[in-house]
Amino acid sequence: MAARLYSAAQVRELDRRAIEDHGIPGYTLMQRAARAAWTAARYRWPNARSVAVFCGPGNNGGDGYVVAGLARADGFAVQVFECDDADRRGDARLARQDWLTVGAVTRWSAGTTTLPAVDLLVDALYGTGLTRAPVGDAADAIAAVNAAHRAGSGVLALDIPSGLVADTGAIPGPVVEADLTVSFIAAKLGLHTACGPAVCGEVLLDDLAVPASVHDGLTPIATLTDHADLQRALPTRNRSGHKGTHGHVLLVGGDHGMAGAILLAARAALRSGAGLVTVATRAAHAVALTAAQPDVMFRSVESIAELQPLLQQADVIAVGPGLGLGDWSRRLFDAVLASERPKVVDADALNLLATSPQRRDDWVLTPHPGEAGRLLGIDTRAVQGDRVAAITALQARYGGAVVLKGAGSLIRGTALRLCPFGNPGMGVGGMGDVLTGVTAAIIAQGRLAGLGLEAAAAAAVMAHALAGDRVARDGERGLIASDVVEALRAVVNP
Repeated sequence: MAARLYSAAQVRELDRRAIEDHGIPGYTLMQRAARAAWTAARYRWPNARSVAVFCGPGNNGGDGYVVAGLARADGFAVQVFECDDADRRGDARLARQDWLTVGAVTRWSAGTTTLPAVDLLVDALYGTGLTRAPVGDAADAIAAVNAAHRAGSGVLALDIPSGLVADTGAIPGPVVEADLTVSFIAAKLGLHTACGPAVCGEVLLDDLAVPASVHDGLTPIATLTDHADLQRALPTRNRSGHKGTHGHVLLVGGDHGMAGAILLAARAALRSGAGLVTVATRAAHAVALTAAQPDVMFRSVESIAELQPLLQQADVIAVGPGLGLGDWSRRLFDAVLASERPKVVDADALNLLATSPQRRDDWVLTPHPGEAGRLLGIDTRAVQGDRVAAITALQARYGGAVVLKGAGSLIRGTALRLCPFGNPGMGVGGMGDVLTGVTAAIIAQGRLAGLGLEAAAAAAVMAHALAGDRVARDGERGLIASDVVEALRAVVNP
């Protein structure tokens, strides 16, 4: 269940089915949610003894009242705050009434209410239905929660941090910065991409013991990639395999002053298991690059005539790292697109593609949000505001498989997948060049087994992210692309 990612509307439908079709009272689900969240909180903060709960007007607030009751029953000092005067309805009203039999409620008022020092803060202000920026007293309360968090208090978010958009991971205004988010019934896509990973902290899912059949006929928006995707793409090698069966990758790029990008891509392709790696680059770079990595065949290419035989020999072509945007770059780019070999298109090649868009099914495009914006004719903020819409539009316009890089990288072909691995340390120059090499190598190795571009792209993103996480064990700050290259070998032998 945790691998399936749903929209807020879909989760509401799952909730409805559990209540109406399976006869589980809504208040029972609310109690189960609160119990799951409180159990996780006790495990995460075993020494906590005081808690403040912020309850909103809806069912998310209802969960909060029940959590407050559980905390009080466990001997905690509990304070409950409300940021509005709205009448609670249904199960939320019942939960509030139950809390008032054992505790009190304090009305939060911006500028006048002070948040006392507590060990744990519980965010139950807004659930998955919020798509606008919190304002007024709620915005002030969120600011107070975040200030207390920075001062050392733990923060638990119920279902979703208030202010985060469940469908997109966007944050249109103030948002709670949680250490732990306990989500209910089904996983929400926005918790795992865009700003979601930055504000959710650790994400746990509890299905509230609803029958699995509530999911019947409801197709998730996306699925999370996992280690099985990597194992399927990179099975144990045949004992009679050789460099020819492991695939020949051709990398095209490395204009003047940008030899490092194509070298990183080549090294990544080698470490990801390609049998042969050839680089078509500037004549001025070929000798020095050969000395730097003698395992790669570096070829001086100043004309299309010199490139053509290399295109014909390769199983997969990757174009873009250090390619540049000049006449040489454009001529090589056009020659690559004329080839019938499968392709990986990244970096400057994507910028060239943006100037003359075309659609085809034999490539993997790997843009970061800025490049995605240029390909779509929109700004980066619009891409990040709805990454699912952006990658869907990219795939519809350009075809093939598309990887939208970033926190919670997305992969789209016939379906949408999300990679939950990777870390902020990977936000450095050259990291995209490494992914280009990994992707080309996995396509090359899978060609004889019929591995599709979409599956290869998903496996490549997974391998790249896992390698980044391995080297981040020593710290994220100071991590460089070459570190990830060196970690790939352990990852691509699952």
